[in-house]
Amino acid sequence: ILDKPDAINLPEITGRVDFENVAFRYKSDTPVLEGINLHVEPGETIAFVGQTGAGKSTIFKLITGELKPENGQVNISLGATIAIATQVMKPENLEKTVEEFFAQLFDKKMYDLPKRIAEVLEIVHLTAPLDKKINKFSGGQQARLLLAYALIQKPDILLLDEPTNNLDTAGIEHLTGFLMAYPKTCLVISHDANFLNAFTDGVLYLDSYTQKMEQYVGDYYNVLGEIEARIERERAKNAQLRKSIQDRKDKVNFFANKGGKMRALASKLKDQIEEAEENMVDERQEDKTINDFTIPSQPEIIVPMVEIRSVGVMINNEPVRKDITPIITVRKKQRLLLKGPNGIGKSTLLQALATGTEEGATIAPDVRVGYYRQDFSGLDFDKTGYQALEEMMVNPWNQEIYATGAQFLLSAQILKNKVGSLSEGQKGLLCYARFVLQKPGLLIMDEPTNHINFRHLPIIAKALDEFEGAIILVSHVPEFVEQIKISQTLDLETL
Repeated sequence: ILDKPDAINLPEITGRVDFENVAFRYKSDTPVLEGINLHVEPGETIAFVGQTGAGKSTIFKLITGELKPENGQVNISLGATIAIATQVMKPENLEKTVEEFFAQLFDKKMYDLPKRIAEVLEIVHLTAPLDKKINKFSGGQQARLLLAYALIQKPDILLLDEPTNNLDTAGIEHLTGFLMAYPKTCLVISHDANFLNAFTDGVLYLDSYTQKMEQYVGDYYNVLGEIEARIERERAKNAQLRKSIQDRKDKVNFFANKGGKMRALASKLKDQIEEAEENMVDERQEDKTINDFTIPSQPEIIVPMVEIRSVGVMINNEPVRKDITPIITVRKKQRLLLKGPNGIGKSTLLQALATGTEEGATIAPDVRVGYYRQDFSGLDFDKTGYQALEEMMVNPWNQEIYATGAQFLLSAQILKNKVGSLSEGQKGLLCYARFVLQKPGLLIMDEPTNHINFRHLPIIAKALDEFEGAIILVSHVPEFVEQIKISQTLDLETL
């Protein structure tokens, strides 16, 4: 008879995550999470979905220990290591070199650090000199560095917050393949439906209306169908109960004044009404979608708004200036699409255009420029949402500011909060609200789908397509670009 293995010597199964009746709220009285229960087994890859502001990033912060629950317990496997790939590079890292960026993870000097960095950059499909500063990388390259930063730690639990933002098609495909083979626990927040559907074992659905979470097994599209079917069943049940309750209330009103047995019947009906109201279920809400909107344009500009004679591009990590023949002009109602792989210089060109520092291009005088930056660094995070909208108006009007915010699901309560405390999706919607109030002549859009719930994207695409001014656009989402009539394309890779 074989001896039983010594349980003390068995390796600890790491990577398990459990939430038991967890509740959390920030400083306001409104709960963000209420009675959250979830169970993730080691090695599972789970997607977090839900409305903007539902608490997905808050869940991650509870897992890492950055936040503590108000009630309930967060239990992580004993000894499990956790790493998170955040959405945006922290400002304090921008002046660091690649080697300095990764070195800060370790308490002591790692003599094999260059080898480790090379291995992890290979995984994220990025070539980067160790002495290159982080601020010299494009948004897409920084996204890969953030992912590599998490992977080099070889965590038992990998947290990915919108990992496809800023990645081109090749980058998304590479990341998808990596996650399909990743052997440890991985939790992913994303609005990219096709990306999520490729590798998920299950879905955790957060409802911002009820502050509840539901856990589903299966791929993303099947789960979405199941959620929508449950919503319809709950609505039908509640509609039936509401009709029954109203019928009983009508009878109570009739019998209550009749006296005798009729009054006793009215009392019995009241008890039935209370029971029916208790049986009403909290309806899950589909993601609220923003309403159709229009971005008013600056009317008085009739000359070409932009002329581009040359551009700077990165070739083999070296800047090279390329002449453009014939010169590109962008007029009212025209849309210029910039193309090229991550790191070639698209974001650098857009920033230079928006700030008026691009030596090879000219923007007509007095053109108001609306600039969507992929990392939202153009927003002042210390201002409130209200102030961020107010500063876009020549003659601020309280009612118009609140009405415009509400159009983008930014309530008066949300606008009282500092921009830095908003979710990334809310920051994105705030940018579009600012454009509505600014009335720009030229929109410069650097990945305008970043952080935005996919349900909003057709409405945003329609607004951009109907915009009367000019647009210069960079986007790695072909389904979005196809909804906008592109006048001309500039591919920086083929110059």
